[in-house]
Amino acid sequence: MGPQTLTADRAGERADAFLARSVPDLTRSAAQRLLEEGAVTVNGTAVKKNYKTSPGDQVTFTLPDPEPIDVQPQNIPLDVVFEDDDVIVVNKPVGLVVHPAPGHPDGTLVNALLYHCGSSLSGINGAIRPGIVHRIDRDTSGLIIAAKNDRAHLALAAQLQDHSLARVYEAVTVGGLKEDSGTVNAPIARHPVDRKRMAVDWKNGRPAVTHWSVLARYALGTHVECRLETGRTHQIRVHMASLGCPLTGDFLYGREAPELIPRPALHSARLSFRHPITGRRLDFTQPMPQDMAALMGLEKGDPTGKILYNQTDL
Repeated sequence: MGPQTLTADRAGERADAFLARSVPDLTRSAAQRLLEEGAVTVNGTAVKKNYKTSPGDQVTFTLPDPEPIDVQPQNIPLDVVFEDDDVIVVNKPVGLVVHPAPGHPDGTLVNALLYHCGSSLSGINGAIRPGIVHRIDRDTSGLIIAAKNDRAHLALAAQLQDHSLARVYEAVTVGGLKEDSGTVNAPIARHPVDRKRMAVDWKNGRPAVTHWSVLARYALGTHVECRLETGRTHQIRVHMASLGCPLTGDFLYGREAPELIPRPALHSARLSFRHPITGRRLDFTQPMPQDMAALMGLEKGDPTGKILYNQTDL
């Protein structure tokens, strides 16, 4: 990859910290290696990792070429909710990564789609993410759509931009929300220190909007519906945590609760969009999986069930 240049915006920030904050998916240790290898200059001069930036510094760096990932079809079972010549809607299980990435070179939804659909997936997102229009986290269950040709992909991407492709999630939060509904309009960026996390960042964040409403209240938690207006990484998890109500089981933004649920209690429950070719409105819903239903005592169809933990556990 060729050289890239960023402008420092803070005084006294270490060069490795600046790079880790500013370059997506670049860890602090990887930034330090670049500095040690002389792959980073500030105003034309090579610097060490403990160099302190000044506002306006021109930080130039060269990232190593990523190791190629050979994406192969794999016979991974898919729960197909809808499919035609243009789109496929899948109910993704918990634990399935959407596309290959470092640490997850195979065994992903993309590998499964390549096996299921053959060569009929859009190529707009490149060889690593064929057909992928939007993504959901590995530990999030529920509905996701993929495009089977470029025309369909472009039309669906346009609906994401104008918000006519509706993505509605169900979540269970720790604690209670005072209002019955609301909107979180708070920009999100990579956490400045912990690169696995995102954070509300009013200075450097990208716009992020989540509309939420309460579906049911329990003794120590709340069942909520969240509608995304934007689609930032971990958006619902970050926004609900910013309200003081992190998702139950969210080990990044709340706390782990393996005795209750081994993942953040989040489910992609509804997708609604215009068919990219016919223009017909399509609406799909998917009930929450058993682990979330059990969390609220709903696995036996009891709508008055309570979240199964004590006040002292919070």
